[in-house]
Amino acid sequence: MLCGIDEAGRGCIAGPLVVAGVVLKNKIDNIADSKVLSEKKREYLYKIIKKNADYKIVFCNNDMIDKKGLSYCLADSITTIKEYFKEYEILMDGNSSFGVSGIQTMIKADTKISEVSAASILAKVSRDWYMYSISSKFSNYSFKKHKGYGTALHVKEISEFGYSKIHRKSFIIKSLV
Repeated sequence: MLCGIDEAGRGCIAGPLVVAGVVLKNKIDNIADSKVLSEKKREYLYKIIKKNADYKIVFCNNDMIDKKGLSYCLADSITTIKEYFKEYEILMDGNSSFGVSGIQTMIKADTKISEVSAASILAKVSRDWYMYSISSKFSNYSFKKHKGYGTALHVKEISEFGYSKIHRKSFIIKSLV
């Protein structure tokens, strides 16, 4: 059996990196890469996937990303998922295993392989819901809207209010330098 792995939040300037691993127990119709699905469809499929799969979701917060680096956090998350699914073949979306041995990679696996698409959905929805949950604590930032990605609005908010405690200080924003 196959465990698919994908991540969400890799390119964000605030909030966590979220990596998910999924082993589907049943076929799920209309599953696709989270980036091509509407928010409503992702949230619907999230619930279906959780009922029809074994899964592991790993969060790495911004402090860990700043201290250890994004590659370390990805490798650590992949290793955690690999250990959880010891008996399974592991397929990661992308072209890098981040130094973790015993896993396969495939570019655009999230568009081709159901288990990786499911992992993409679990990672994205889990991260989005986290950003929604903290948005009231950081009302100067429109986290419900941009979810920590480097949009023009987010960069404007940082230039006006500075970094919050959930921003990744190790990420350089060229327009703010």
